[in-house]
Amino acid sequence: MGVAIRDSDLQFLDRLRCQPPGYRFHNWARTFSSQPAFYLAPTTDGEIQQIVCIARRYAMTVKAIGSGHSPSDIACTDSIMLNMDKMSRVLSCDQHARTITVEGGMRLHELHDVLKRHGLALSCVGSISDQSVAGAIATATHGTGAAYSDLSSAVVRLVLIDGCGRRRVCSAAANSDVFDAARCSLGALGIVTQVTVQCEPAFWLHAVQEPTTLGSVLDDFGHVVASAEHVRVWWFPHTDAAVVWRANRTPARERVHPESFVRDRIYGFHVYQMQLLKARTCPDDIPRLTREHFARRFDRRLEWTDDSFRVFNFDCLFPQYVNEWAVPLERAPAALRALQRWVDDEGARSGGARVHFPVEIRFVQRNSVWLSPAYDQDVCYIGVIMYRPFHWPVPYKRYWKAYEDIMRLHHGRPHWAKAHQMFYHDFVDCYPKFADFVQLRRDCDPQNIFVNDYLRRHLLPPDELLPSDARIATDHPHL
Repeated sequence: MGVAIRDSDLQFLDRLRCQPPGYRFHNWARTFSSQPAFYLAPTTDGEIQQIVCIARRYAMTVKAIGSGHSPSDIACTDSIMLNMDKMSRVLSCDQHARTITVEGGMRLHELHDVLKRHGLALSCVGSISDQSVAGAIATATHGTGAAYSDLSSAVVRLVLIDGCGRRRVCSAAANSDVFDAARCSLGALGIVTQVTVQCEPAFWLHAVQEPTTLGSVLDDFGHVVASAEHVRVWWFPHTDAAVVWRANRTPARERVHPESFVRDRIYGFHVYQMQLLKARTCPDDIPRLTREHFARRFDRRLEWTDDSFRVFNFDCLFPQYVNEWAVPLERAPAALRALQRWVDDEGARSGGARVHFPVEIRFVQRNSVWLSPAYDQDVCYIGVIMYRPFHWPVPYKRYWKAYEDIMRLHHGRPHWAKAHQMFYHDFVDCYPKFADFVQLRRDCDPQNIFVNDYLRRHLLPPDELLPSDARIATDHPHL
């Protein structure tokens, strides 16, 4: 910041502060952090437009955040950070069209409650609902179901404040290119302040989870994928054990819950976290722990019925490193077999990698959102995890390298919220609309006020990097 901020602008920024100077932002897993110069909580589109104008005037940058759940540095900035929690109002609900319009800062769990009161529901929901609505669509948050796409594809209208301070109303009928780009924009085009989402009548789900083997799932892959409206597979590395979760809409309205406080909360959370803490110094215990937890917690049929969003969501336990890529559906069995071979080879080798369960396998239908990993292809998301017991680090980079190499080999696209090693030229090759998105980003944000390290590292062409940014094009962000 080379120019002193004039008093009137500074007073405006100070009025919107929601944390004192020196506040440090951490993402949920506490794997990334930053110290913004201004941590603000705007309440209107007009205030955001004024913030953008101030940022342009003083060559500052702006980043909006929701819950900070992304396990990467996508939300980090050392300049102006906008906490969107005060922009969480319901603006309208159209019962006939089954749409709802809300401000972008509303959390998904709040949206579920609002929709339920109006007799509506989202058609497909991911594993958690802590994210803000705008944050969830910014990275194409997804659930599972071969006939259902990600949350970005359910957006039918949005309002965007771009890098020139312009308020753009976007839909398939107005600003259609900006609309298809902004439905998954990583925050690169501007700040999404309003979202209209297509819903359906509220429904309940009946879910059944059964033990099986990864081999049997892969041998009958097409049938498994189509065996219910919503299907999720968990594989337990270092074994062939797996579980298949299937959920279908049901007219039943009697809540049935399989959770055991002792088995799932005491043993499955607290004891397991202690066991993984010990395994940091005894990693050879990890395969045994995986077999033990499968036998005690998962090697049984479980069945439950509840409101759709309650069945879709589950407890993601404690902080973690996660990585997730989407591969074309037809490539998924080969990719999973290759990953299983690598895990088995490492497990047989002294000093080899020992990895945590589960590997999560989900299915998403193709869509027309430019930067959605499901753009123009049905995909299988394959997610890997390494827990950080009590926030302590664990080795994961060898696992990530092998996993990403396999995903690349099978034409995978990384989940945008995760830390990954894909860069500009990689995305030009794997996203047909990527060059169009980059040009649109220049038009929407000509002064790069929404660019942070994450966007610079992954979206900007190498010839647009500053000399001081050379490391960003090749190095993984510091963890």
